[in-house]
Amino acid sequence: MKITNIQINHMTEPVGFNLSDLRVNFSIKDTDEIDLKKQVIITANDEVIYDSGEVEYDNNCFDISANLKPRTRYSVEVKVSGKDSVSSTTFFETGKMNEVWNAKWIANENKDIQNTLFKKDFETTSTIKCARLYITALGLYEAYLNGEKVGNEYLAPGLTAYDKWIQVQTYDVTDLLKAKNEILISTGDGWYKGNIGFNGGQANIYGDQHMAIAEMHIIYEDGHEEVVNTDSSWETTSGRITKSAIYYGEDYDSTIEIKNWRPVVVLDKDTSLLKDRLSLPITIHEILKPVELIHTPKGEQVIDFGQNHAGLIEFYNREPKGTKITLQAGEILQEGNFYRDNLRAARAAFTYVSDGQEGWVRQHFTYYGFRYLKVTGNTKPLSVDDFRAPVLYSDMPETGKIETDNKLVNRLLENVLWGQKSNFIDDPIDCPQRDERLPWTGDANVFSKTAALNMNVFEFFKKYAKDMATEQEDHDGMLTMYAPKMGVDDGGAAVWGDAATFIPWNMYEAYGDAAILKQNYQDMKSWVDWITKQTKVPNLWVGTFQFGDWLALDGEVPGLPTGKTNEDYVASVYYYASTKIVAKTAELLGNEADAKVYGDKAKVILRAIQDEYITKNGRVAIDTQTAYALALQFNLVPEDKKARVADDLAARLHKDNDHLKTGFVGTPFVNQVLSEYGHHKLATKIFMQEDFPSWLYAVKMGATTVWERWNSVQEDGSMNPEGMNSLNHYSIGAIMEWVYRYVLGIRSHSAGYQRIDFAPEFDYRLKHIKGHYQSSYGDFKVEYQIEADEEHTIKLNLSVPYGVVVKVHLPRTDKFNLNGEEVANGIELAAGDYMIEYIPNHDYIERYTEDTPVKVIMSDRELVERIDQVSDVFKMFENDPNGLQGPMGGMSIAKINEINPSINIAAEEFEKIYAILTTTPILEERN
Repeated sequence: MKITNIQINHMTEPVGFNLSDLRVNFSIKDTDEIDLKKQVIITANDEVIYDSGEVEYDNNCFDISANLKPRTRYSVEVKVSGKDSVSSTTFFETGKMNEVWNAKWIANENKDIQNTLFKKDFETTSTIKCARLYITALGLYEAYLNGEKVGNEYLAPGLTAYDKWIQVQTYDVTDLLKAKNEILISTGDGWYKGNIGFNGGQANIYGDQHMAIAEMHIIYEDGHEEVVNTDSSWETTSGRITKSAIYYGEDYDSTIEIKNWRPVVVLDKDTSLLKDRLSLPITIHEILKPVELIHTPKGEQVIDFGQNHAGLIEFYNREPKGTKITLQAGEILQEGNFYRDNLRAARAAFTYVSDGQEGWVRQHFTYYGFRYLKVTGNTKPLSVDDFRAPVLYSDMPETGKIETDNKLVNRLLENVLWGQKSNFIDDPIDCPQRDERLPWTGDANVFSKTAALNMNVFEFFKKYAKDMATEQEDHDGMLTMYAPKMGVDDGGAAVWGDAATFIPWNMYEAYGDAAILKQNYQDMKSWVDWITKQTKVPNLWVGTFQFGDWLALDGEVPGLPTGKTNEDYVASVYYYASTKIVAKTAELLGNEADAKVYGDKAKVILRAIQDEYITKNGRVAIDTQTAYALALQFNLVPEDKKARVADDLAARLHKDNDHLKTGFVGTPFVNQVLSEYGHHKLATKIFMQEDFPSWLYAVKMGATTVWERWNSVQEDGSMNPEGMNSLNHYSIGAIMEWVYRYVLGIRSHSAGYQRIDFAPEFDYRLKHIKGHYQSSYGDFKVEYQIEADEEHTIKLNLSVPYGVVVKVHLPRTDKFNLNGEEVANGIELAAGDYMIEYIPNHDYIERYTEDTPVKVIMSDRELVERIDQVSDVFKMFENDPNGLQGPMGGMSIAKINEINPSINIAAEEFEKIYAILTTTPILEERN
């Protein structure tokens, strides 16, 4: 028996974080014992500050109430006992917490400096036991100790509403200290002061002057402590970055001599906004190398990294002193040439003036979304070996992955993950490349469940939930369009604003931890209360600005991206859903009064929606894919009417040629409700369509991330002329939740995944599936194969981690073979590895029938050739292909024979045709 993966607030060995609602999770491996005891002991300075005592193992976590002290390292020991006893340890360390700051904010008197430097020289007096640097700055900063960068993160202190709260980072600098030391802090505009936002953006949203504050606490082996504070003893000057901004990029002149140091200005600035961090560090996770140096038709030098992503640009400088080299970032080529017009006003470039010294060069206070780099100004031939692209995103370990036997699908799933990586940079940003890069609430809302399957995002969304709450508290409960608001007070739209309730609840369901619900509970209520104040019709949210089904394809007004689905219907549905979430949250947190108030309110809203939009027989008044999907997803119709709504959705899709016309609102749900209510075959068909509009259309067009629009790139390779063509948006990548739930089979689960309902829906077009999801309990692994034998046998391998119970329900069978023994469908499995095999009561290959329309048969040349060998019935259509577009083209052979006796297919002949039809897989199945 082993204890592994001990997490503190869903992090490994966190240092300096806000650790309110302290929780310890752990995994157990290599045991099948069922009667275990668990215990956690937390100590600091050899003193026990918390001991749970031995308690029954009924889950893998401890919620801990302990009086933590600032700047203290705590050792955490988890023990598990049964026949044997095992233990494992980890640690966490607090930051400044609410401790008074002795340091002062310091600045340079010149507010226009683009790169402000602060420094101080100091000495240490004896052998050092440990040292910590508690630091932050406005805007972005990097700290250096004796020339070495402190920490491995970038773009600190992250993005917050800096006028409301500022995060402090804690760094272990013990190994960087010497007898004589120099500490240097370098700052840039970043989100705080730099130009950001729409229509050219705005500068100085949160302030107009760089500043920094820091305390370095040095503890010596003899027990005494020294503190190096930012104060009047520091000096300041300007650095070598001549211009820097998130959209702009960066200009760096390495020939500039650092001089003219002068005393800092000590600011009389309040330190009460300083808070221990919630943000996960933004770090380098991969380093991409170029795949090609392209010489374009225009004579440009373009480096292709083969993957759209977000991060830094690094190159090895070999240029003589004074050479100015320029790198421009772009996502796509047009007619083989470099292209960056979809970045709009974002310059997204890096200029570097060489000092003649060889070495690697990078940016400091910006980042780029790109695949291609255009290089100009070089005097020496370019080599791909001299370029690399460090990939930046918040430090979120990957938790889930799925592979199939379809290369296009695999590339799509990779694209979804790359879209998440590219845009989860401290906050869920909509895109990493153009003049936007804003933490849109709606995008985050629709993708949050998929995000939590792909990566460990609990702390990431806890921080974002804090950002949302901060804006709500400043807007009477309304949630702004993005959080932080970045100088824009607009907001209050359905789906976007409903991130206030959905994201905290989705994170609770994924991780079984109510910490975000506790943190945001009052703000979740205030969002629903704000909607109630806006309602112009009792219990329906109507008559206010809405985004609708954003970027849907069924809009009736050209160029209007809100789609055809009635905006008031969408808003009212989300009003109901948010109210219901608040009621469930209140019940979970033990607030019975609120649970009743909001529960009763949700029932009244539901009745109003049903009265306005749904008939007694279950007909949805709005005939759009999104309207049907919302009705099923949010249970707007009674159970006995759901099949009718699902059938109506399928019929609507058939009218739309089995292609989606949905936008941000409907896209995450259509496939899910189809699979849930008996139309998995259609869901799979939609998922695997390869022409516009479809997910695989973008893949076939060469996409390496998910696009903003279904057709951001048109079939001829040109950009969509309607604009808004980010090629790295994650929103419609929410389809991956359907793949996890209905293809891989993690259909549903208890909060935190202690119980899993495993119920895949099989389809022969995806014959081999392999995937996993790693919760805090461990890794739940799935692999299955639909065999090509005559019975199409299903073979599955399951690996269940300790502490998890998996209920297995497989389609088209009442029983199956489990590890060599026959068991009933619906069996519950505890930890272990399992082999399952069974023959479905009917197989997964769909075949043609006597009712198949002639025009469908005629599209399958192989089938027609087989029938031609036994009958001349199709000669008339081969000689008159226009006949396929007429009434007879839509009829079956049997129907044509019935109404047109002159065709007169003999019974024996018809029997031969029938045999061929019913034994031939339909073309899309064979493909």
